[in-house]
Amino acid sequence: MTHQAAEVAKRRTFAIISHPDAGKTTLTEKLLLTGKAIAVAGAVKSRKSDRYAISDWMAIEKQRGISITTSVMQFPYRDHIVNLLDTPGHEDFSEDTYRTLAAVDSALMVLDGGKGVELCSIALTDVCRMRDTPIVSFINKLDRNIRDPIELLDEIEAILKIKAAPITWPIGCYRDFKGVYHLADDNIIVYTANHDHHKNTKTELIEKLDSDRARAYLAEEYDNFVEQLKLVQGACHEFNQQEFLNGQLTPVFFGTALGNFGIDHVLNALVDWAPGPLARFANERTVDPVEGKFTGVVFKIQANMNPKHRDRIAFIRICSGRYRKGMKMRNVRTGKYVRISDALTFFSSEREQLEEAYAGDIIGLHNHGTIQIGDTFTEGEKLGFTGILSFAPELFRLVRLRDPLKSKQLRQCLLQLTEEGATQVFFSEGSNNIILGAVGMLQLDVIASRMKEEYKVECFYEPITVYSARRIDCRDKKKLEELSSKVIENLAIDGSGHLTYLAPTRVNLAQMEKLWPDVKFLAALERY
Repeated sequence: MTHQAAEVAKRRTFAIISHPDAGKTTLTEKLLLTGKAIAVAGAVKSRKSDRYAISDWMAIEKQRGISITTSVMQFPYRDHIVNLLDTPGHEDFSEDTYRTLAAVDSALMVLDGGKGVELCSIALTDVCRMRDTPIVSFINKLDRNIRDPIELLDEIEAILKIKAAPITWPIGCYRDFKGVYHLADDNIIVYTANHDHHKNTKTELIEKLDSDRARAYLAEEYDNFVEQLKLVQGACHEFNQQEFLNGQLTPVFFGTALGNFGIDHVLNALVDWAPGPLARFANERTVDPVEGKFTGVVFKIQANMNPKHRDRIAFIRICSGRYRKGMKMRNVRTGKYVRISDALTFFSSEREQLEEAYAGDIIGLHNHGTIQIGDTFTEGEKLGFTGILSFAPELFRLVRLRDPLKSKQLRQCLLQLTEEGATQVFFSEGSNNIILGAVGMLQLDVIASRMKEEYKVECFYEPITVYSARRIDCRDKKKLEELSSKVIENLAIDGSGHLTYLAPTRVNLAQMEKLWPDVKFLAALERY
């Protein structure tokens, strides 16, 4: 095995997905603790605490106690390099999560043991299924009252349409939670409550369920647990590595993120069972991760990770080859070459410059407005990686400045913030109107907050009659000119420079599509 192949084999790149409030960010922190990447976790349960989640670095994230942008964290664990992406839990930011899922090789799904499968879990699992992404499941909050574990597994199978194979099984819950039984290893991992935000070092094992120690520990619950276990082993699927890799089966672990329990089982499973960097599909060909030439795709852009410098960082998933400091890369979309000597590796908002990186790693490039989500970088080959989607917004607001003298700042900050893809901006062709489009209200709240906090620009946001935005694709210049002359008041240029039709109603959009058959009105654009 070559040095490059050995380095690629060490990589594990996965995203954490869940419904809001399932405990995803807390689990992220405890994974970092287990990997010894941090010494103390943020107290995400308390807004009054002066500690916040490591992965939640924006001011509004700290104020609301939620994740609203993907965070990237890299750390070593058991001779491997783990690239962990903590995705937004709120459904308004699903587009960011979808793009992140296109950049990973596996996913860790967090379920609230008291609530089971929820709406966002269904949508995100569907995205994983589109790419056959392997999923590890963690049923959280065993230190609270949970539903019957067998019911939870049945729900995973019935609703998410994926086989569930329990690896550990809970012994009680809430005040009666005693730990978990590892089905394959035949041992009990004893639960010791540990809510002090430090790594749990008090793990105690009881070897073999059929032992005097196990009987003494479980006491009067022993016989009932043994009977329950027989039912579980008879009714549930056994873990199958190939089915897991095919995205057909999910190994299920039980624990409590807040109590620092069961986290090491999950991390070990991701290292031992989840795939390393996988081949990536481009329009031209399939790209193997151990190829010698560098290729990568931009799946995220983040503005103001360092507010003092107004920086913008483009996140690139390396698909093949090796990044070397000072190498030349080609942005396939623009055709231009750039020499990169300051690529970054990440730990949430903290970063440091890289000397080298391999397929599976996430690196950051400083962006001065020339990089877009979906851009492919190579050492010269013309490639376009697929799967990075942009969706049509569903909620629109007219932007009005409180201070008219800040119009230049408004345009600049909107262009920078909407580069990130969570919201879209449209500059009207028939007037001076600036319109924001988003999937949900929280996205608009975040833009307003960040404009005020990061750019010192305050605005009014007024409702506007826009049903949907459609990017226009027309090869016939005369038809395009004719369209522009007739509906100029409904046309706008979006933040990426694309001509867009802002349809006032569903009926209007249907009429336009019928009247202009030579014009494509694109709802979702796959960026090549």
